[in-house]
Amino acid sequence: MHEMSIAESLIEQIISVAKENSIVCVDEVEIETGYLKQIIPDVMQEAFKAVIKGTIAENAVLKITEISALAKCNLCKEEFTPELDNFLCPKCIKADVVTLKGDDIILKAVIGKEEKP
Repeated sequence: MHEMSIAESLIEQIISVAKENSIVCVDEVEIETGYLKQIIPDVMQEAFKAVIKGTIAENAVLKITEISALAKCNLCKEEFTPELDNFLCPKCIKADVVTLKGDDIILKAVIGKEEKP
């Protein structure tokens, strides 16, 4: 279950962002997960619930958006949507590709209550 290690890394980032922005209570967190990362949303939600206990994000809601994969063939320059087990270019049938998107996990937003001056 790689979602737990991702959630642990995510809470570190959330706490850092919250401190930088004087957020004392995190209400919502938005992330984008690339299709190629194979994040299972229900498992990620459970991992997130486990790591936020006792933190400023203890009652936060996690919103997950999955981003499709996109690859580009280094040989013929064709852009295409690869499958998890198939990175062959549909045009030249070679597997010499670079991933353009869909292989990231991005923290998009940390929403919460700011410290009053």
